[in-house]
Amino acid sequence: MKLRLKWILLSVTVVALGAGGLHTLQTRKQQKQLIEAQQEAQKNRLAVQLASTDVVTVQTLQLSQGLPISGQTKAVDSAFVKARVASELQDLQVREGDFVKAGQIVARVDSTEYVARLRQAQQQAQAAKAQVDIAHRSFDNNRSLVDQGFISKTSLEASASTLAAAQASFMAAQSGAEVLQKSLDDAVLRAPIAGQISQRLAQNGERVAVDGRILEIVDVRRLELEATVGVADAMQVRVGQSAQLRFDGAASPVAAKVVRINPNATAGSRAVLVYLSIASAEALRQGLYAEGLLATGTVSAPALPLSAVRTDKPQPYVQAVVNGRVRHLPVTLGTRGAQGDQTMVAVAGVPEGTVVLIGGVGPMQVDTEVTLTTGAK
Repeated sequence: MKLRLKWILLSVTVVALGAGGLHTLQTRKQQKQLIEAQQEAQKNRLAVQLASTDVVTVQTLQLSQGLPISGQTKAVDSAFVKARVASELQDLQVREGDFVKAGQIVARVDSTEYVARLRQAQQQAQAAKAQVDIAHRSFDNNRSLVDQGFISKTSLEASASTLAAAQASFMAAQSGAEVLQKSLDDAVLRAPIAGQISQRLAQNGERVAVDGRILEIVDVRRLELEATVGVADAMQVRVGQSAQLRFDGAASPVAAKVVRINPNATAGSRAVLVYLSIASAEALRQGLYAEGLLATGTVSAPALPLSAVRTDKPQPYVQAVVNGRVRHLPVTLGTRGAQGDQTMVAVAGVPEGTVVLIGGVGPMQVDTEVTLTTGAK
């Protein structure tokens, strides 16, 4: 009986072991089939096609080292039209935006009073001229009488003094008339420079005082940027250095060049004013705000557009194409510089010649297969 029980237990054990081994073999077979299916699906997956405009090649470039600057534009030539005589403003016809030429009449002030004063001065000069004529005839007569011995030389000297006094009075009257003529001429206001009216500071009918501002004229054909630079940064600035400026609404950067550096530091901030001549002032206006980069030197290094560097991981990286597949390669960023309208950055960690996806392509998973329709840039 005991022997039979042993055989039964042995049979059950053998059956259990056989069933376990069979299950293990079936599981391994299923896993192998799953892996083969995944590999086959990976082989059959369509590769992402990229155009040449979707990639850029790491290459050594001369990057301009720059100093950030900002400021407002100012016209090189600007002037205020001021009243030179006090009177009522008349005939002011120009307004903001109107073009004027140098010497053009832009307004007048009431000259009635100055016309009357000039006429009075001219009449006084005529009276003084008559006194000169009388004194001159008296002197000539006395000189003849002295020659004939009828009067003494003392009388002749008195006549000469009277003639000199009359001539001095006449010249003083003439000078007074010339001063009033100048005041009358000043009643006509002319544009000192050619340009556009930027401000109209008075209206017809107002009484303006001497040196009262009436108009401001600016010549926007020549503009410059007045930038404020820190004392430490000012040591790097030199006359002749170039810069790229960006204006709100401008499609592309505007070239500029340092033409002057103020020798004095600004009180309080201790900053230094730097003046940059703007190469093309078309469509620009006085008072516009601009930001830019002033080139202070160059450095040679492998570089990429800054937009191609991704920062959605703890360390910056680029999406590189290696053997037809996407790889995420970490990079170390260096000097930034401008090349055309692009901001470039020096990168370390990727060899020169590596093909990198630009920022506009968007994130792609590692090991994604890609194909280039044409050669990389």
